[in-house]
Amino acid sequence: MRRITNDDLRLSLRQGLDDFLAKRGDILIAGLLYPLIGFFAAVLMLGGPFLPLFFPVAAGLSLMGPVAAVGYYELARRREMGLESDWRHFFDVERSGAGGEILSIALLLLLIFALWVLTAALLYILLWGWHVPDSPGAFVERLFTTNEGWALILFGNLAGALFAVAVLAISVVSLPMLVDRGGSAGAAVRTSIAAFRENRPVMLRWGAIIGLLLVLGSIPFFIGLAFVLPWLGYATWHLYTRTVERDAPR
Repeated sequence: MRRITNDDLRLSLRQGLDDFLAKRGDILIAGLLYPLIGFFAAVLMLGGPFLPLFFPVAAGLSLMGPVAAVGYYELARRREMGLESDWRHFFDVERSGAGGEILSIALLLLLIFALWVLTAALLYILLWGWHVPDSPGAFVERLFTTNEGWALILFGNLAGALFAVAVLAISVVSLPMLVDRGGSAGAAVRTSIAAFRENRPVMLRWGAIIGLLLVLGSIPFFIGLAFVLPWLGYATWHLYTRTVERDAPR
């Protein structure tokens, strides 16, 4: 394990952007999948009884972002080694023999996502009761003009931050490590949590950067995520290479 600094964050972002630009947008097709999912979720929820869960679901999709980025880790690894790395290699993670282990972590993150949505629903019921807003406008008005609305914003964001930090600690190193070295999901998650603890302040800044870029990428209609997600995926790979001693024994 290495100690990392804010300089490592800046360099990782810069190298991630270089990787993205080197692909000339070839991988935008994969990047568009995530915003399309978000837009579809919005269409389903904005006009029905699930309206209060729109923001928790839209924000919570970022909890699954590390899984969506696995293909970018593979492309960054191949480019680093001087191998051909185009969209055809996006799903080559089976090369590491860790497809099942990656799936295990994906299911863990899916469980955390489900717990987050359940928590958001319980907070809504506790603070607002079973009332379903008549329209998106009525929901937004109550959210920003009432005490219970501000309470929902405050406690909802605090709960969301806890879930986000948990996902960051679990995945920031584990998924790139499995793509790079294979091994077991348990060992990869333990390494990731240890790396997070060793570099907690810097890792929390990294989480804040991710959150800010995801918010900016979601405006408007999630389209910017087609650029932000590949960039963050490549950058996370480079942060992993700066955090973990890759020549250490398995």
